[in-house]
Amino acid sequence: MSIWWSLHLRREAASVPLARRLLLGAMETAGVDPDISYDLSVALSEACANAVEHGGDEGSGAPSAEYRVTAYLDGEKCRIEVADSGPGFPLSRRGRPAAPLPALASAESGRGLCLIEQLADHVHFGNRPGHGAVVSFDKILKWREGALLKVS
Repeated sequence: MSIWWSLHLRREAASVPLARRLLLGAMETAGVDPDISYDLSVALSEACANAVEHGGDEGSGAPSAEYRVTAYLDGEKCRIEVADSGPGFPLSRRGRPAAPLPALASAESGRGLCLIEQLADHVHFGNRPGHGAVVSFDKILKWREGALLKVS
């Protein structure tokens, strides 16, 4: 058995803890190990916070009011994707989204993408066709005894 859900959230600070609580609730119900759940919830919070802060199309005069979160839990891993309608990631010389630069330890912001990379097993930063950024990440799951989705 596997589960997935998708949310369309307003680009408001209050949407970040909502997405985090929904993910934590789904993983607790499914029987995911609490340490794995915590890591994924922190990574999701960082991705959502970036979408709230940077995910609008400010240049058109009509900022995007929402972003999307999709999560998939199956027997082996959890994959999460956060997509917005902002300007996207800067492009490298090859025309691909440039890897995020690490923030200074003393910086008050700019550490979220690096934190996601440290908490997840695989991370992809990309741009949506047209306009917007996509952050997707996954992590191999560990299960509590008697978990509902655990692979036999």
